[in-house]
Amino acid sequence: MSGHSKWSTIKHAKGIADAKRGQLFTKFIKEISIAAKMGGGDPNSNPRLRTAVLKARAASMPKDNIERAIKKGTGELGATSYEELVYEGYAPGGIAVLVDVLTDNKNRAAANVRNYFTKNGGNLGTSGSVSRMFDRKGVIEYDAEKVSEDEIMEVALEAGADDIVTEDGVVTVTTDPASFDSVLEVLQGKGFESLSAEVSMVPQVYTAVDADTAKKIQKLINKLEEDEDVQNVYTTVEYPDDFDPDSVA
Repeated sequence: MSGHSKWSTIKHAKGIADAKRGQLFTKFIKEISIAAKMGGGDPNSNPRLRTAVLKARAASMPKDNIERAIKKGTGELGATSYEELVYEGYAPGGIAVLVDVLTDNKNRAAANVRNYFTKNGGNLGTSGSVSRMFDRKGVIEYDAEKVSEDEIMEVALEAGADDIVTEDGVVTVTTDPASFDSVLEVLQGKGFESLSAEVSMVPQVYTAVDADTAKKIQKLINKLEEDEDVQNVYTTVEYPDDFDPDSVA
């Protein structure tokens, strides 16, 4: 769910480890629950819930998990109150970082996020300090070995997508956030199985870094992504071609 670099698409394409998939499902459950709490449990009349469910299905989350998350949000299984927060800051090398948080304890989340930045060579900024460097876009990714760009392009453009690009074995469809639901539903209806699908914060410009700085940035990202309150991490980093984020502990 990170969208934190051009490399993120490749990482998705290589498959998500069980531990990572578990973390991902936990984040989807929270997202679905808060959407259901705010707008009701019917995806057809709750656009935010529909988007959350589509994203979960795109990541192969079991139907039972989705239904339980909806019931938790509507209070049928006991409700939890979540608060949405966005933190902005800088990683080593001056790389911009956006952190989406969904938490039932604002003080805990704030302390943890600040601690991750401080201990990993970064620093938190003020609201609006880096968000202007990103554009909100729908992003849907496909394995280029399983589907061709031409097949996707024909359907996606007709459904209202903005662009389709193939890079590093991944076909990436981008949409306006308002068109994300409809484009994803059409593609799913045609039987295309996505690697990931989300409304993401996409950098306007990426900043290239050397291998040493890349390791420091990835260490910060890992710490943030491992936190139970963090939903998404976005950065403007462009890693060296031979850098493997998964090699950073």
